[in-house]
Amino acid sequence: MTIAVSIKVHDGVVLAADSASTLFGAHGVTNVYNNANKVFNLYKTLPIGAITYGLGGIGNASISTLMKDLRKRLMGKDTRFDDWKITRDDYSMEEVAQVVREFFYEELYIPEFQQSKLKPALGFIVAGYSSNGDLAEEFRVEIINGDCPDPQTIREKEQAGIAWGGEGEAINRIVLGFGMRLPDALSEMGIKPKEIQPAVDFLRSRLELNFVPSAMPIQDAIELAEFLVSTTVMVSRFTPGAPTVGGPIEIATITKHEDFKWVKRKHY
Repeated sequence: MTIAVSIKVHDGVVLAADSASTLFGAHGVTNVYNNANKVFNLYKTLPIGAITYGLGGIGNASISTLMKDLRKRLMGKDTRFDDWKITRDDYSMEEVAQVVREFFYEELYIPEFQQSKLKPALGFIVAGYSSNGDLAEEFRVEIINGDCPDPQTIREKEQAGIAWGGEGEAINRIVLGFGMRLPDALSEMGIKPKEIQPAVDFLRSRLELNFVPSAMPIQDAIELAEFLVSTTVMVSRFTPGAPTVGGPIEIATITKHEDFKWVKRKHY
């Protein structure tokens, strides 16, 4: 399992994630490895990156290995896929997100799982700068129940904020002010189904913490991202059951002038 966090400010984007990879068997969790890679540079020397959550691999390859395969195509280093090469001065982040969807969902996920009753979830936050872009952009690519809609814009270019995927219970409580099971709790209280979402929206409007103003310096965004991931790691550690979020925290920044830059990265 995973916690993956993207924090966008006017100076750029911070991507952060834990390193846990969970194996499941017939009776639940069989093992947890703490060295998976979930933060990626999609094109070396360009301000394009991604984080992943959910399914840790497709077929015999990890998401990390597959992401590097995609990177070779985008950089024009795989001659079998010359049409995938990004033109440095003429690309958009929406196009990059579409390519991530095409590669992972259409080329890999559908053939692997189309005949299977098992439809594991897999998600990505793709972030960075379009050619000559002044502000970063974030797109979510998410496979749920075997379906993957077009990439969704997380927020407008001018807006700042936090996005996350994976085991989001701790961050939900910290940022939004309530846990992910709130709709179920309201239902058990007898709230009518059509009134539940308006109630959740109302509580969010009153309880959500505005952690991320647009002018937040990138260093503070780094520290906030590390705080959110590390808190989730500790919640997973002390919650009954296997600690499915853990291992080293990896952090990278994407900024207009420094491109993709590692802040914390584990080594072999």
